[in-house]
Amino acid sequence: MAKAFGFIDYGGPETQEFLDRPTLEAGPGQLAITVRAAGVNPVDWKVRRGFLGRERQLPAVMGQEASGVVQQVGPGVTGFTPGDEVFGLAAAGAFAEQTLLRAELSALKPEAVGFDRAATLCVSVATADDAVRQLALGAGRTLLILGIAGGVGSAAAQIARSQGLAVLGTASDANREYVESLGATQVRYGDGVVERITTAAPDGVDGVLDLVGGDALKAVAGVIGERTELVSTADPTVAAELGGRYVARSTTSETLVALALLVATGDLDPHVTGRYPLDRAAAAVAAVESGHSRGKIVLEVS
Repeated sequence: MAKAFGFIDYGGPETQEFLDRPTLEAGPGQLAITVRAAGVNPVDWKVRRGFLGRERQLPAVMGQEASGVVQQVGPGVTGFTPGDEVFGLAAAGAFAEQTLLRAELSALKPEAVGFDRAATLCVSVATADDAVRQLALGAGRTLLILGIAGGVGSAAAQIARSQGLAVLGTASDANREYVESLGATQVRYGDGVVERITTAAPDGVDGVLDLVGGDALKAVAGVIGERTELVSTADPTVAAELGGRYVARSTTSETLVALALLVATGDLDPHVTGRYPLDRAAAAVAAVESGHSRGKIVLEVS
């Protein structure tokens, strides 16, 4: 049996608990791994609350991305052997001592990249990469990121800056120094945000990456003239109403290899700002669910 953390019913944090599940065997297209770290993302609590459907067999183990050591390679899988250090998208919940990865969305972990940072690359960092590529703004243009201080925003800012874009991001004043460390200009959200954006970018904003949705997105929609240059990871309904698009996920194992190389060379920092042991998984999820976490939070599994 292996220790895991999940939920027994759809709802709030009260539905979460630790679970014992049998050791998993790698099926076709899968890798069975001993988990060393798992990334914690907003999608985790959204799944638990049933916001993304209620078709999962319960109880369900939480977590979408993990890094660890290969125990077993499933039928039809090539390029991996037992003992390899890897990271990838989980096929059976990542908040656990042992899990399964989808081999086609996994990659070998570079020696220079720790398990903690590798565990952040498949969801938030890869989403940021997809969104920036979908916008395809080009060097010299200006990108506004709504909710820049979180895991996706932190990565998107760095990726955009590496492509020669100027970056603004909405965040609280408490996160000003952090946002500036990303090479971006912080804009305080709330009443008057459009005026503050205009002051920070007098030549205008060429694209918006929305990580918040709802009224916050509606409030800034007027800052871009071409609404198709709006991509949202948070609110497909409002994005469509405004003429924008939902992020199109296109991550491959090759993408993950490229992102890991950027981390290894120091060109991309996932900004792991919180590390929790597996037995404090509830606290890690709560930190992300609060909506105020900075950078990326991971679970470390010994």
